[in-house]
Amino acid sequence: MTTMGYRVLAVDDSSTVRAIIAKSLRLSGVEVSRFDEASSGEEGLALLRAGGFDLVFCDLNMPGMTGFELVESMRRDGLLERVAVVIVTSLGDCAALEELMAKGVRAYLRKPLRPEQLRRLMNNVMGVKHESQS
Repeated sequence: MTTMGYRVLAVDDSSTVRAIIAKSLRLSGVEVSRFDEASSGEEGLALLRAGGFDLVFCDLNMPGMTGFELVESMRRDGLLERVAVVIVTSLGDCAALEELMAKGVRAYLRKPLRPEQLRRLMNNVMGVKHESQS
């Protein structure tokens, strides 16, 4: 990415989790030029369709459109090719997470988040942004 920083969207029905993601990003030292929040999958998809994001942190278990459904909609819309998705979850279902990774999700983080974990993940995910399509 450029020195301007990453454009990040946090999609989670918990305002506390969205605040933790924002704070963890600040503490991680990763440059973020834009940070937006969505409290539902539907709201997140609308923002993503409007464009301008490099990375999405997405919860799986949300009322209405779940994170699984958001990822599937992004895949259908071709957004997964342009926007990196990181699942943030307390879910321990490895099969479900592996299925999401097979669909194009770049990584997942288990709650609770730690800034040093986030920095490492951001470097890995954004550093290999274009390697997924060989």
